[in-house]
Amino acid sequence: MTTTQPLPLYWSRLQEPTWSLYFAATGKGLAFVGSSGGSLDELSAWASRRFPGSPLTQDDRRLAPYTAELAEYFRGERHRFTVPFDLQGTPFQQAVWQSLCAIPFGQTRSYSDIAESIRKPAAVRAVGTAIGANPLLVTVPCHRVIGKNGALTGYRGGLEMKTRLLELERAAIGGGGGC
Repeated sequence: MTTTQPLPLYWSRLQEPTWSLYFAATGKGLAFVGSSGGSLDELSAWASRRFPGSPLTQDDRRLAPYTAELAEYFRGERHRFTVPFDLQGTPFQQAVWQSLCAIPFGQTRSYSDIAESIRKPAAVRAVGTAIGANPLLVTVPCHRVIGKNGALTGYRGGLEMKTRLLELERAAIGGGGGC
């Protein structure tokens, strides 16, 4: 009987003048982006739930392409991410996350809009739950989802981070597609 070793999760930390966050990737792509000002404990807790037994290995060099794209985004220079993602979730979550990626840079949509876009108009609450489970803050832009009345609503990174991301996008020149 052979046992397979869990694959490592590689992590790094982005440190920009006003943004600091941990992120992680598998050999397939970006798997986690933490909240601004979050700790390594936030990443460790997520990894133990989603990738039990996988060792966390700091590897700034391996993750340099992810660091570069995140830094460019935070400087207002990048409107679309091109690095690969390793998003693991249910088919419903995957559909919701794909819909988030279709929200244009600098724009917002409501939870109802997302439910309509995946052809599940009655699943607004389930959409909210799927958005809350999104492990890729910033890169899968759940910060672009607001309440139907235009109010800012929950965000894993906190409402301050959500506000800052929306302001950053509104201030950036130009536009572009989603993820």
